Amino acid sequence: MGLLERTRKEWFILGIVLVIAVAKLEPAIGVKGGPLKPEITITYIAVSAIFFNSGLSLKTEELTSALMHVKLHLFVQIFTLVFFPTAIWLFLQALSVTPINEWLLKGLQTVGCMPPPVSSAVILTKAVGGNEAAAIFNSAFGSFLLGSSSSVPFTSIFSQLFMTVVVPLIIGQIVRRRIKDWLERKKPPFGAISSCVLLMIIYTTFCDTFSNPNIDLDKFSLIIIVFIIFFVQLSFMLLTFLFSTRNNSGFTPADTVAIIFCSTHKSLTLGIPMLKIVFAGYEHLSLISVPLLIYHPAQILLGSVLVPTIKSWMVSRQKALKLTRQPKVPVKV
Repeated sequence: MGLLERTRKEWFILGIVLVIAVAKLEPAIGVKGGPLKPEITITYIAVSAIFFNSGLSLKTEELTSALMHVKLHLFVQIFTLVFFPTAIWLFLQALSVTPINEWLLKGLQTVGCMPPPVSSAVILTKAVGGNEAAAIFNSAFGSFLLGSSSSVPFTSIFSQLFMTVVVPLIIGQIVRRRIKDWLERKKPPFGAISSCVLLMIIYTTFCDTFSNPNIDLDKFSLIIIVFIIFFVQLSFMLLTFLFSTRNNSGFTPADTVAIIFCSTHKSLTLGIPMLKIVFAGYEHLSLISVPLLIYHPAQILLGSVLVPTIKSWMVSRQKALKLTRQPKVPVKV
């Protein structure tokens, strides 16, 4: 395989390395309030573009089918809101006897209680080719469910989810009906478009990370907390994979992809306001926030790097299942 062909194949991974390097060199460009205005361009425009893209690419039957996939929704929400925080709490009981800062451990516990993000899980599921419709429902529903039951203003959560998820999705579906024949004939690169948006999100996320004074910890604590976060993410991704691929689970390979990302990702957008309300007045709020500030870019980076591997597994699994379902041709004697 030539260098050019290899570059074309691995352009997304190379893009991740490039945007992180650029963010490190000049983080002021992509921070909140900076020239790129990510609080508008990412939070509203990019997220709306993601769901408009989804509405344009998904068949209405796929959205309806995903809405009725109750077993998948229950799995994701129970894992996210019950199993995840419980497992983290048990894990932290063991870590409490170590010299790790206790406020960082409290921060890890709050990470476990956060809902899934609205955008990254959907983009990664789409990049792999998984059940995108199910990812959309569970990401939005998880944020709405936990946000409406917390101290974060309900109206603010509902209006933002409605304007950045529901409205673009509906508009995408309406446009799809009008240009359906053209879409099926031309087959636009919806996956590549979503991947480009994800690179924008990765860039602005790392700009915030590199310029955030709250992450100015001693090297030992920082290295340990980063290691723990990657360990937690990989462990839970493996757990969701094992649970959703066991015999008679009732989930397709595409469902498994949505489950992996939706069950293990956590929302920074909803998480930071929740932390500021719950821990208002705490002098250690900055330390409590650190695990979530690290978890957010880590989940995007790890998920993006694993996209080719998960996609390869899904495609091979789908082919194997297709072969097993084909009727056997009787052998003539």
